[in-house]
Amino acid sequence: MAGVALVTGGGRGIGRAICDALAEADHPVAVADLDADGAHTAAQEIASRGGPTLAVGLDVTDTRSVAEGVRRVADELGPVDVLVNNAGYDELRPFVDTDEEFWARIIEINFKGCLRLCHAVIPGMLERRRGRVVNIGSDAGRVGSSLESVYAGAKGAVIAFTKTLAREVARSGVTANCVCPGPTDTPMLQGMAAEQGGGSRLIDALTRAVPMRRLGQPEEAAAAVAFLASEQASFITGQTLSVSGGLTMA
Repeated sequence: MAGVALVTGGGRGIGRAICDALAEADHPVAVADLDADGAHTAAQEIASRGGPTLAVGLDVTDTRSVAEGVRRVADELGPVDVLVNNAGYDELRPFVDTDEEFWARIIEINFKGCLRLCHAVIPGMLERRRGRVVNIGSDAGRVGSSLESVYAGAKGAVIAFTKTLAREVARSGVTANCVCPGPTDTPMLQGMAAEQGGGSRLIDALTRAVPMRRLGQPEEAAAAVAFLASEQASFITGQTLSVSGGLTMA
């Protein structure tokens, strides 16, 4: 059986699809989410297909919650060999309409949440001399995105952190890579579109911007994560892979 995987934000959207893909690849999966009920539902469905799984209520903005969640996974499933930092949050706002409270929330969830999980999990990976870290970035962090200035900055930080982490842990057999989804049909995107009023206009604009003329599906981003978590990707580290239908090509 493959190593234990811990996926944050695993209760819905891309995170849920990642949990399914890793379970299909024979990983015991810890579904971690701030929405404990959502995590439980996802874990139940994985368990119904015969996969070892665990639902974990976890707040990536709370260091104690992270430590307790990682400890529970180790106690009930085993030490974490695959960490997927997927939990994220965004709102569409012009930068001049944002304030420090908004900045703090975006950075705490999207960047510092990633730091907290890595800080809790990587020492064990280094000790065991094996591990896969896959951080979920965004094409917004690679090329920028209107109305997402703070989110783009946080995701850019995730990309830079992942590259540096990869350099530090490579000699211990641990890899760190970043998957950057483009516009993807998720509850978060649909919610953001609805908040803009006339949400279909935003979805249509995003669809037209993608050369393939469609939104991505969560399963497509999940497939990239599952590959980077696999043994087939053992010589790939410090890389940033966009899953965007050609929206970005550099």
